[in-house]
Amino acid sequence: MTTVAFIGLGNMGGPMAVNLLKAGKTVKVFDLVPEAMNQLAEQGALTASSACGAAAGADVVVTMLPAGQHVRSLYIGDSGNKGLIDVVADDTLLIDCSTIDADSAKTVAAAAATRNIEFIDAPVSGGTAGAAAGTLTFICGGTDSAYAKAQPILADMGANIFHAGGPGAGQVAKICNNMLLSVLMVATSESLQMGIDHGLDPKVLSEIMQVSSGGNWTLNKYNPCPNVMDNVPSSNDYQGGFMVDLMVKDLGLSQEAALQSHSSTPMGALARSLYVNHARQGNGKRDFSSIFEQFNKKG
Repeated sequence: MTTVAFIGLGNMGGPMAVNLLKAGKTVKVFDLVPEAMNQLAEQGALTASSACGAAAGADVVVTMLPAGQHVRSLYIGDSGNKGLIDVVADDTLLIDCSTIDADSAKTVAAAAATRNIEFIDAPVSGGTAGAAAGTLTFICGGTDSAYAKAQPILADMGANIFHAGGPGAGQVAKICNNMLLSVLMVATSESLQMGIDHGLDPKVLSEIMQVSSGGNWTLNKYNPCPNVMDNVPSSNDYQGGFMVDLMVKDLGLSQEAALQSHSSTPMGALARSLYVNHARQGNGKRDFSSIFEQFNKKG
């Protein structure tokens, strides 16, 4: 039976680890929050006292961490501490599902390659609902052989798996997607509010736009206007889902990438500014669709 070490059990990582358990994998978990590990233990996971303890002896390591520095530190080590690359067996497959900068993914991949260990960056799209349902999209960067080995594990947690290219390519594709998502969410919010300001029913307006040229994912799956769509954060006081703080992080990564490639991203830059301002108003922990409130406040 395949043993998977899963490190990072937050809103996304926890449900992903549960789906590995459901698929019959032996899952050994570690998180800095003991309660997160306890919740997985109740569903059959083994727990470890450290990340390296979880990874030692595992066939596959999956990580879901906040930022590039955490990924580099965990895999490569720092301040005299060993990294995961130092403790895993030679045939271990390393999968990082965090959304980080491409350079960090490339750095870890290169460090793993010095030990002939396969590493793949596989950031996800689909939100917490997709993590729970096992319908995530994985956007992978790595060698052909690493991608082939990762597919069966990723299939236990998601419905769509793409190979974007070499190390770091998954991260680039992911931040391009999230930059577009942020722009769509802002544009959808301001369009719905303009209709409301003119007396339109936002549910009817949404139905019209869904089948018209303005149709997009935020209208079809994640409507930002409260009480238009069931089972989305906007109808739950914007709780759950994808936090504004995380969107700000991803938009920062998109603008760093744009600078590196001399790409023109005026809409992405504006979206980042709007989300940074929204976070500064105390909305950082709310779902990113709460940007709708920036347009419905009357002066």
